[in-house]
Amino acid sequence: MNENQIVLITGAQGGLGTYVTQAFLEAGAQVVGSSRKIDDSAFPHPRFAGIPADLTKPEDAAALAAAAVERFHRIDALIHVAGGFTGGRPIHETDDATWDGMMSLNLRAAFYILRAVIPHMRQQKGGRIVAIGSRAGVEPAGNIAAYAASKAALVSLLKTAALENRAAGITANVILPGTIDTAANRASDPGGDHSQWVSPQKLAALALFLASDDAAEITGAAIPVYGAGL
Repeated sequence: MNENQIVLITGAQGGLGTYVTQAFLEAGAQVVGSSRKIDDSAFPHPRFAGIPADLTKPEDAAALAAAAVERFHRIDALIHVAGGFTGGRPIHETDDATWDGMMSLNLRAAFYILRAVIPHMRQQKGGRIVAIGSRAGVEPAGNIAAYAASKAALVSLLKTAALENRAAGITANVILPGTIDTAANRASDPGGDHSQWVSPQKLAALALFLASDDAAEITGAAIPVYGAGL
């Protein structure tokens, strides 16, 4: 990452988002962090600004991008961490609320924030977009159809963004982690082999790299990060 970048991070206060936000702050970025409920006090750092937004609402996504640009004059990188997980039932037992919820959290929210941010990046003739997908987006498993389908669509969305914006100097890539070693995942699977899970610190470091000039020739990539549990 380049020092003094203006970086918009969605899901900034979540399990992985906290690590990503801290990594960019430590690298010298000005971070605009967004979650449904957040303010400047979420991270006690002079280069952090918290702006709440519900990205499943298109008007919130547009307002978030506009507020970031109004305050800091540009958005150099978008790190889209926001998302969610619901699973546990096969397709024929998956209800509408689960299906719609996964599509809203993992696909619509990404579409809305990309649609809001890309015009600003095109105007400034450059930018970096990094989204957090999931291994399930390319290797689906049973009983998580809605989640896996939403993450598969996210991969397609980011690849399309890369194709459409290559000439504008904008890269778009998606990281595909396996199970991430967060407090929430440990609580939901206390018997799991946590040594096989993916380090959130290393995912944050990869996002930092993809947001840097060194990654200028990487775009349209879906990068697997499966950890020791390959």
